[in-house]
Amino acid sequence: MSIYQHFRPEEREFIDQVLNWKNLVENTYAPKLTDFLDPREQQILKSIIGQDSGILFALFGGTTGAERKRALIFPDYYESDEEDFKIRLFELDYPKKFVTIEHPQVLGSLMSLGLKRGKFGDILFEEDRIQFFAAQEIEEYISLQLQSIGRATVSLKKQPFSQAIQSSEVWKESSITSSSLRLDTVISAIYNISRQKSQLYIQQGLVKVNWTQIENPSFECQQSDIISVRGQGRSKIIEIDGKTKKDKWRIIAGRQRQ
Repeated sequence: MSIYQHFRPEEREFIDQVLNWKNLVENTYAPKLTDFLDPREQQILKSIIGQDSGILFALFGGTTGAERKRALIFPDYYESDEEDFKIRLFELDYPKKFVTIEHPQVLGSLMSLGLKRGKFGDILFEEDRIQFFAAQEIEEYISLQLQSIGRATVSLKKQPFSQAIQSSEVWKESSITSSSLRLDTVISAIYNISRQKSQLYIQQGLVKVNWTQIENPSFECQQSDIISVRGQGRSKIIEIDGKTKKDKWRIIAGRQRQ
């Protein structure tokens, strides 16, 4: 099926899932709510569902700037609202004076409960305040099961979305050119480092694309990819804007200010 040629081989399983969701909505005339999707998955969903006139979708992650969002796929006559996304916001209550909790510890503790990453949205930090979004269907389970993070005893307090910590992430956008969409070439262009250095970062396991470690320098980058280079910060490919007269790729990239 020609739909696959626009995507990576390893994304095939997710594409099939999106097509199944779409068929389900078409056949049952009922909305379908997904788990939390990362930006790349959201992009795939948009490109598959966005071409269908009778089926619509909406994305919501708890706040306007959320990175991870649940998708609601529905017939075009259906009216959706925030409640349909079944998202809960939790704030951690812990002995702030005595312990410091960091992002990897929060994510590690949530994952150790035996739940998929897709059941959790963004994890938000503001000084010693920590919040995270979760799917409503696991609300009771995590409230009972999550009792410690690292050495800290924790409890969860439900918060309205209006109390959500606002993301302080600032992305600095720039327009760059790259001779190819290979990961090593794109990293070299975005971070303004030599190709040899970018290859070294990749070989040393310091590079992630969409939260997955990539050790292949010729891995092909695509629109909406989030790239993380340890020590250099995060970046994202906002748009791949065709080629220049000199046959280079024109890319609009965002780089996180550190």
